[in-house]
Amino acid sequence: MENIRLITDSSSNEVTDKSRNITVVPLTISFGGKDYYDDENLNISDFLAAMDENDVAGKTSCPSIQDWLNALEGCDKAIIVTMTSGMSGTYSSALQARDMYLEEHPLSQIIVVDSRSAGPELAIVLQGIEQLINEDIRFVDLEERIAKMRVHTHLLFVLQSLHNLSLNGRVSPAVAKFAGMLHINIIGTASKDGKLEQLSKARGMKKALREITKQMKEMKYAGGEVVIDHCENETDAQTLKEKILDEFPDADIKIRPMRGLCSFYAEQGGLMIGFHE
Repeated sequence: MENIRLITDSSSNEVTDKSRNITVVPLTISFGGKDYYDDENLNISDFLAAMDENDVAGKTSCPSIQDWLNALEGCDKAIIVTMTSGMSGTYSSALQARDMYLEEHPLSQIIVVDSRSAGPELAIVLQGIEQLINEDIRFVDLEERIAKMRVHTHLLFVLQSLHNLSLNGRVSPAVAKFAGMLHINIIGTASKDGKLEQLSKARGMKKALREITKQMKEMKYAGGEVVIDHCENETDAQTLKEKILDEFPDADIKIRPMRGLCSFYAEQGGLMIGFHE
C-alpha cells in the first residue's frame, strides 16, 4: 500500500518515530501557573516533582487545529488515532483539522479514529493498524477494519495515588488521603463510551497485580499483544509482565514509561495496561 502517515496524540505515550512513519502531536498540561508541553523534551521526573508540590487543580489542553495541520502537512494519506472523545476535545480538533486539510488537498484521504481510550490501548490500536497496512488492504476499507479491530482491544489501569483526582474534584480529598494511608490501589478500565471507570480496589500492589491478570482473562486475553506503561514504576511493570508470561509464555509484552499526560492522571507508581484479546 502507498505510504500512509500515522498520527496520534501524546496520551498514547508514543514518541515520533520516522522509521514507523508515526508522528505524535503533544497535549498541554497546566498547573501551578505553568504550562507543560507534552513532547519529548518534557522531563518527567521534574514534572512529577512539580505535581507533588502543587495543591490546586490543574488542567489539560488538547492539541490545536494548527498542531494537527502541521502533522498532516505534505501527506496524501493519513490515519489519526486520538485519545477518547469522552474526556477530551482532542478527537474534535483532529476532525476539524482533517476537514480543513481536505479543503486545501481534496485528493488526500484521512481517517480519524476515536480510540475511546488512552495510553497503551492507543499503542495496541496503532500496532493493529500497522498490521492492516502490511496486509495491503485498500485504504477505503481500512476505517471499517479498524473499527472491527478496536472491539477487541482493552485498557486496564492501577492508581497508587489519588492526589490529582482529588484536586480536580474526581474524588473527595478525604477519600484520597484515606486510600493513601491504607495503600489502597484503584483498578479501572476504559468503558465503551470512553470514560475511565473503577472496577475494584486492592490493598497493596501485589493484590492489585493479581486483580489485573484476573481482569485481563475476564476480558478474554489469551496471550496476544500487551503494552504496559508505568509512571516511574518499572519494578511493578516488570513483575506484571512476569505474571502474564507465567500463564501465557508466548505473550508479546512491551514495557514503556508514561509521557506527561498519562503521568498527570495516573501519577507516581501508576500502571496502564493495553492489550489485544
